[in-house]
Amino acid sequence: MTFIDSDEALWQRVRQNKGMDFDVFAVNTAELQRYIQASLVSPINTALIPNTVRQLPRFRQLNHIPGLVQQGKVFGMPYTYAEMGLIYDRQQVTTPPTSLTALWDPKYRGKVLVYNSSSHNFTLAAQSLGFDTPFHLSGTQWSAAVNQLIALRRNALDFYTEPEESVELFRQKHAALMLANYGSQQLQLLRKAGADVGYAIPKEGALAWLDSWAITRNTKKAALAHAWINYLLEPAPSQALEMRQGLANTVTESAHLQPQDRIIWLQPVESSERRQQLWERIYSGDRASKVLGP
Repeated sequence: MTFIDSDEALWQRVRQNKGMDFDVFAVNTAELQRYIQASLVSPINTALIPNTVRQLPRFRQLNHIPGLVQQGKVFGMPYTYAEMGLIYDRQQVTTPPTSLTALWDPKYRGKVLVYNSSSHNFTLAAQSLGFDTPFHLSGTQWSAAVNQLIALRRNALDFYTEPEESVELFRQKHAALMLANYGSQQLQLLRKAGADVGYAIPKEGALAWLDSWAITRNTKKAALAHAWINYLLEPAPSQALEMRQGLANTVTESAHLQPQDRIIWLQPVESSERRQQLWERIYSGDRASKVLGP
């Protein structure tokens, strides 16, 4: 088993030797697309994964989840996910936030923790502005999103990348509000650390990553790869995800979601390169004219 700490590191490792170093790997649905396009994954034979009957209905309807099925073939099997809710300090935020716009509220100036991600943050800005297609910006939407993120930068106390880092920053710097990229995982870590925090799903809907198992195209152990996926959908491994990591699974309902809560699965964006370039300028503190300049 190999542990990977980022999407880019995973891409580099699987792409080496055309995936021959691995039989099966976990990847979110948005990232899965480039593995499919690069012919690095093979279709999954769902008949060899009988434990899919244990999954909740929304995870059995694979055609309804963007990115899992192409040309009638299944390339990813969902097994864990996290929605990006809002974590707040109950002492400083007495009324639970209901909207993403709380991250821009002037009363939380210098009190907001932000996830350091170009792709997610542009999507977040688009959501907060009410854009219909937050994963695909065009025209004047770019300048509006840039200005929105510059405003978020002004509200930011600090930026984080890892769950443990966010817990340390939240407690040491007395943050009031945080967009939780790792959702309930961060909530569990904070509560274990003794923080008095609440959790809210914004009315705009919470972005959510859905990790799925994929099988490499050149695997020589396809039967074992299918058996591995099948095993991870049994009750014990699914419960372990929740108990040890605070992550949701696809077999039981999340304790942190209500029936009315809306989650939005991540999708590939129009240009990850442009988002990255613009975010680096915003993160550095550049003005809008410089961010959007050449």
